Amino acid sequence: MKTELLSPAKNKETAFAAIDCGADAVYIGAPNFGARQNASNSLEDIKTVVNYAHKFWVKVCVTVNTILTDEELEDAVTLVKELDKIGVDAVIVQDMGLVKRLADLNLPIEIHMSTQCDNRTVEKAEFFNDIGAKRIVLARELSIEKIREIHKLYPDLEIEFFVHGALCVSYSGQCYLSYYIGGRSANRGECAQPCRKKYTVINESGDVISESYSLCLKDFNASEYLKEMAEAGVYSYKIEGRLKDISYVKNVTAYYRQKLDEFSQKSSSGKSFYSFIPDVNKSFNRGFTSYFLKGRTDCFSPQTPKSRGEFLGNVIKCEKDYILIRTDKEIHSQDGLCFIDNNDLQGFLVNKADGKKIYPNKRIYIKNGTKIFRNTDVEFEKQLSVKRQIGVKIEYKDKKLYLTDEDGIKIQTEITDSEHAKNQEKMRETFVKQFSKTGESDFYIQDINIDSNLPFMPVSQINELRRNLFNKLMEKRVSEYRRNPQKPLKKAKYYQAEVDYRANVYNKTAKEFYENAGCTVKEMCPEYSKPNHQIELMRTKHCIKYALNMCKSPQKLFLKDEKGTIYPLKFDCKNCEMIVLSC
Repeated sequence: MKTELLSPAKNKETAFAAIDCGADAVYIGAPNFGARQNASNSLEDIKTVVNYAHKFWVKVCVTVNTILTDEELEDAVTLVKELDKIGVDAVIVQDMGLVKRLADLNLPIEIHMSTQCDNRTVEKAEFFNDIGAKRIVLARELSIEKIREIHKLYPDLEIEFFVHGALCVSYSGQCYLSYYIGGRSANRGECAQPCRKKYTVINESGDVISESYSLCLKDFNASEYLKEMAEAGVYSYKIEGRLKDISYVKNVTAYYRQKLDEFSQKSSSGKSFYSFIPDVNKSFNRGFTSYFLKGRTDCFSPQTPKSRGEFLGNVIKCEKDYILIRTDKEIHSQDGLCFIDNNDLQGFLVNKADGKKIYPNKRIYIKNGTKIFRNTDVEFEKQLSVKRQIGVKIEYKDKKLYLTDEDGIKIQTEITDSEHAKNQEKMRETFVKQFSKTGESDFYIQDINIDSNLPFMPVSQINELRRNLFNKLMEKRVSEYRRNPQKPLKKAKYYQAEVDYRANVYNKTAKEFYENAGCTVKEMCPEYSKPNHQIELMRTKHCIKYALNMCKSPQKLFLKDEKGTIYPLKFDCKNCEMIVLSC
């Protein structure tokens, strides 16, 4: 089966790294209108990424997935036109006004429905399938069985699913807490991440039930279920992280590339040659969860929203100048180590490591038995180099040299020099040796077959021939790359008769989109006009009652933030969901 590994890129350098490490596609922020405001890129940089990606037949997807004002909508349409012109393969969108405008334009660029569209039901998948969207990015809360159900019903709708990285505690597109607190809208790419803050859980009497990072989730890691997900219908495996650094993207992309290669065929070209062994434990993580792929799991991180990294071992002894750790891992000078103390993450740098004896950069006391983690491995960071190259076979026969790459792209040239080399064995040896020196080129040699006597060629001539032919082969590869054109979008009946603020309608065109689909828009989104009634600030599958082992408790619970603001909690036990309500 064929799959796609989709990696994040906050800038062009990170995009190149993701491609080199084996991504079949990258997603990157546009100059505006992306759900990660701090990860925008110029059209010039995106064009550079497109040119590099298409050498390996890697796709480039651009996020235009915020909700838009009436004024912004025109700029967003112009932006998508420009992205189409420079060869971008797909845009990831949320705003239905933009969807309506793109339907009118009928551009060839693919339309992918962002997870911000709240894609968690069969009915939503059916609607996007009916309007002709190319792909849907399903909600991370779905189980493998639900994915299978959706794919079975709508097999022509490509399914993209997150497999690694940070988790939003709320259903994507349905979180208004950041906007409610400080005016920074998650649906506008401005989320302040209030879910990573500390909260006190109290009951109706004000009694403290717990005090922790109650809404903070662990990081997603679906690596154990990749094959099962593919069999259920997942085509594109998405790594979260458009704000993550280049080391993170390299390591995690390489890790999932190797995992997917165990059972599937990649949808791009080339082979990545790594100088390191990928290990996701060594990159930023809050501990891992498979979330709801196979039923409810321990998914939240109550002690810290920060990265713990990899587990090293336990403290045996803590003296004035050093710490003794029971571990089978090598620790290096300047590594960053951390531990949990009184429900808070503490950290220090390693001044010197002598086997299991660690000399910290500051005076610190750690209890015996405490777990020690490493969130910065300096030696591992130094090893993160990689080169991606495309396999090519070479054949020489009857004065003609043929080059055929792994995708069947073929070029040939005639060697007109009629003087045969006197020492054919030596000439063949030299030819093979020099042609195999692919170095920093985009190709590596899979096979060289010489069926006829070679003419005499000095080393310099062979090297120049190799360079020229590789350039011609790459030119032909790029010229033969073809985007998959988006089919014309159609009108379809929406599955609800009316929608409220949770449809995130922010402009007149989005309102018209729903009305044309037979759906009444009762109210615009909170960013358009703040509701004068109590609203759901977030709806989540993570349940505080469940986490506190209070499922059968009749107590009403509330969240109190560090400023003293109290948010009522509501529990939809039938659907096993929790709702955080406005005050």
